[in-house]
Amino acid sequence: MATFSKADDLQGAEFVDANLRGARFVRSDLSGAVMRAVDVEGADIDAPWLFAGSLRINGVDVVPFVEAELDRRFPGRAERLATEPEGLRSAWAALERTWAATLDRVAAMPPGTVDVSVDGEWSFAQTLRHLVMATDSWLRKGILEIEQPFHPIGQPNVEYETDGNDMSVFSTASPSYADVLEVRAGRVAMVREFLASVTPDQLAETRRHPGDPDYQETVLSCLHVILEEEWEHHRFAVRDLDSIEADPTT
Repeated sequence: MATFSKADDLQGAEFVDANLRGARFVRSDLSGAVMRAVDVEGADIDAPWLFAGSLRINGVDVVPFVEAELDRRFPGRAERLATEPEGLRSAWAALERTWAATLDRVAAMPPGTVDVSVDGEWSFAQTLRHLVMATDSWLRKGILEIEQPFHPIGQPNVEYETDGNDMSVFSTASPSYADVLEVRAGRVAMVREFLASVTPDQLAETRRHPGDPDYQETVLSCLHVILEEEWEHHRFAVRDLDSIEADPTT
C-alpha cells in the first residue's frame, strides 16, 4: 500500500477515476476537499472539529444532524458550551456521570481490555492518561498558571502538544491501571472544585494560551476546551469498546 506522510504535499491534487477503496487518512487536512460523482458507500469519517464548520453531502450541510445525534446519544453533551457558572457545573456533573458509567462497563469486561488498542488508536488507559494531560494543560497551566502543572502519568499527543511544553516531565514507563484511575480521579475532582466557586467575572478573565503564550484565552474558553476534550475522547473510547466487544480478537 502506498503511504503519503507529512512530507508529501498533496494540496490541490486532483484524483480522476482513482481507486481509493480502503484508503485510510489519519491526521490529514481534507478541509475544502471537493468530491464529485464519488462512491462513499461504507466510508467512515471521524472529524472531532466538525461542529465548527460544515460538511455538505449532496448539497445538504449534515453537521447540524450529526451534532443533534451525538447530543441524543450522549446525554449532557449539549451542555458543554455553557457560558455561566451554574451551567458549567451542570455540564461537568453530566460528564462525571457519563465517565462513571463507562468505567463500570470497562470493569466488567475481560482483564486486559484497558490496554487494547483498536486500529492503532490509544487504549482506554492511554485515553484516561491523555485527559490527565488535558486537565493539566488547560486548568493547571492555562487557568491556574501553575509553574510545573504536569503529572508524569499524563499522555501527551506529541503531534500537537510539544510547543511550549517540556516533554521530559512525562514518564516513558507504562503505569498500572490502578495508578491511572487514581490520578485521573484527582484531576476530575480539581475541575469540579474549581467550578464550585468560579464566578462570571473569573470566567471573563484572560490567560496565556497553554501551548502558545503569544495568544490569549479566556478562562471560559479554557474550560470549553476541557469539556470538548472530555466528550470527544469519551466518544473515541466508547467507539473502541464497542469494537472490542464485537470482536474480542481486535
